[in-house]
Amino acid sequence: MSKPQSDNFFWRRVFRESDPPGKTALILSTWFGAGLLPVAPGTFGTLAAIPLGIGMACLGVWPRTFIFALVVTAAIWTSDRSEKLLAQRDPAVVVIDEVAGFLLTLFILPPSWLNIGMGFVFFRFFDMLKPYPIKHLEKLKGGFGIVMDDLVAGTYALLGTKLILLLIE
Repeated sequence: MSKPQSDNFFWRRVFRESDPPGKTALILSTWFGAGLLPVAPGTFGTLAAIPLGIGMACLGVWPRTFIFALVVTAAIWTSDRSEKLLAQRDPAVVVIDEVAGFLLTLFILPPSWLNIGMGFVFFRFFDMLKPYPIKHLEKLKGGFGIVMDDLVAGTYALLGTKLILLLIE
């Protein structure tokens, strides 16, 4: 049965029929519904990560590292589970991978609207352009492949943001 990625009725049906771990995976993988928006779910998933990124910036390095590792682990599990539940390869509604990638972009940047804005633009740019090796990582199977390409895009975005900050200082 063919299921368009924008078909939220299908998502709701799968959600209703899922067990509690499946429901949890679907809620987290859509980052509390941000991925269910009909246009640009990855962009909205990235935007929805900003409050967590700001909150993490207020913490010390160890709590920030723990939260980041928790999000990445949850992203791999929920992406994998949601991919199976929705019977689609890397479903567009799954945006927790963008959350993980964007959190990596913000990880060592001081919290400011300039840094968040530049990090956002660079992250979306690299996530959509998919320069080497992002395109290859995207081909890995399951939740690991879904998340790894965004972590590399997040790394590129962090490096791009840091480079611009060095040039304007």
